[in-house]
Amino acid sequence: MKSTNGAGAASLGSQERPEPCPRCQGAGWVSKRVPVGHPDFGQAFPCQCQRGRDPESRLAALRRYSNLGALGRITFAATNSQGCLPDPASRQLFAQALEESIKFAENPSGWLVFTGPTGSGKTHLAAAIANRCIEREQTVFFMVVADLLDHLRATYSPDSEVTYDELFDQVRNVPVLVLDDLTTLSATPWAQEKLYQVFNHRINAALPTVITVRGPLDRLDEGLRARLENVQSVAGGCRVLPLGRHQLRLARSMGEAPPEMLRRMTFAAFDPRGARNATPQEQQTLQFALDHARQFADHPEGWLLLTGPGGCGKTHLAVAVTGKLLSLGQPVFFAFVPELLDHLRAAFRPDNPVGYDELFEHIKTAPLLVLDDLGAESSTPWAEEKLYQIVVHRHEARLPTIITSSFGVDDLERVKPRIGSRLVDSTVVDWVPISAPNYRDQRRHS
Repeated sequence: MKSTNGAGAASLGSQERPEPCPRCQGAGWVSKRVPVGHPDFGQAFPCQCQRGRDPESRLAALRRYSNLGALGRITFAATNSQGCLPDPASRQLFAQALEESIKFAENPSGWLVFTGPTGSGKTHLAAAIANRCIEREQTVFFMVVADLLDHLRATYSPDSEVTYDELFDQVRNVPVLVLDDLTTLSATPWAQEKLYQVFNHRINAALPTVITVRGPLDRLDEGLRARLENVQSVAGGCRVLPLGRHQLRLARSMGEAPPEMLRRMTFAAFDPRGARNATPQEQQTLQFALDHARQFADHPEGWLLLTGPGGCGKTHLAVAVTGKLLSLGQPVFFAFVPELLDHLRAAFRPDNPVGYDELFEHIKTAPLLVLDDLGAESSTPWAEEKLYQIVVHRHEARLPTIITSSFGVDDLERVKPRIGSRLVDSTVVDWVPISAPNYRDQRRHS
């Protein structure tokens, strides 16, 4: 017989404890030295020191061994069935994952993998599973992946109280393992190898495992992803449960109109009289643009193209439409075109929390997209191609879109011929030119 935790669990806690049992090292549970495939392989059995102990003492020993710490308070009973994210799609995903988590905790079998953005509830559900297993007197070990790798590295130190083999054996053989926060970031070859070994061992031994992954599964290291896919052959298989839309938090922050702009640039604050030297004809274009923007806000269909010189009020009206729809609970993705392209370029970085494909798809399919200042971006072939793909997709899908530009339609056709050819489609695009002078350079009427 061998201990299911060795000295490792004791070394990870911070509380003073009595001298542990030399047989189980204080875990209260042991596993048998049997070959892989044996019915008792990986199973936990009460240590001799547990004989005569009351149930509360056994549960206390399991909690100490679990390494849950403050997460020991998390239960299914105290869990909001809709999760933490506000959008209906994410709430539905959380409710489904909660149901699967409860089933798993009652009869741990196979692997359960939670994916999603930070704050979507992955760790909460994983901890709730662990705590329910403890209530059912099952041995669980909970560890954040980064902490696990740090502890394994530390065991190489000559003054380490825990040997590498003890801790590694604990993680590989514990009856129920919870690995939290497996990230999609690039890992060192050594870290990948250690995780491969843990995964392979637990797959071969058919040991129940719960993993949380920050980000989508398809961005995980190819080797780790392949091993998760291999779990399908294990009893219970591998259930991957997404929590929240991966791009939700970043897209929500980068797709928001700045709050100060929303506060200032309302329909009520738009002055169709224009600057002091605006002619009656120029004032008419401002009133015409205001009327069309209000109509679009009431019925966001088709495209609204606002063109005119800098400072004439194009962005003001686009933000006013955005604010009106947001106040009605309708989602809007607002983007200053040069910054939008910067975000897309950044999404190619391996350490970016949201992948390029996810972000680009989110922009293309947003219920309402506002592209502010088209033409102000650096004109590179890559930038032209990305903008063209966005425009084509939304034009063919007839998705509501607002575009502002200092270029007129003729100029857009000349400098951006492929995009311009879509913008002259009067069956989709409502072109509203503004000829008024710059508000910002001249005082308006008192």
